[in-house]
Amino acid sequence: VQLQASGGGLVQAGGSLRLSCAASGRTASSYLMGWFRQAPGKEREFVAAISWSSGSTHYSDAVKGRFTISRDNAKNTVYLQMNSLKPDDTAVYYCAAKVSGLAPRPFYEYDYWGQGTLVTVSS
Repeated sequence: VQLQASGGGLVQAGGSLRLSCAASGRTASSYLMGWFRQAPGKEREFVAAISWSSGSTHYSDAVKGRFTISRDNAKNTVYLQMNSLKPDDTAVYYCAAKVSGLAPRPFYEYDYWGQGTLVTVSS
């Protein structure tokens, strides 16, 4: 499975960005797809996850109400719509796929990872 993340960039506080994660290869509808982020000097943290089959979602408290995760089964793509961005959201964002199990954490239980896309929010 290959994951290609895109959509990062520089945005002012209060702005929006949409990240995309395109999956290719031997994907399966049973996967759990997640977004994680890692800021400089900090540990990788969970952001959001979505079940590929059911569409059920999970969010961290830090982004709940501001970010929305969704998927397009026909395009094998998962999206992360980020609104009301804050400087604290600045990080490299990674998408990941988990083959079995629906628990959205921890990050080390995910099997496949994309290369990351940088999101910078200026104040």
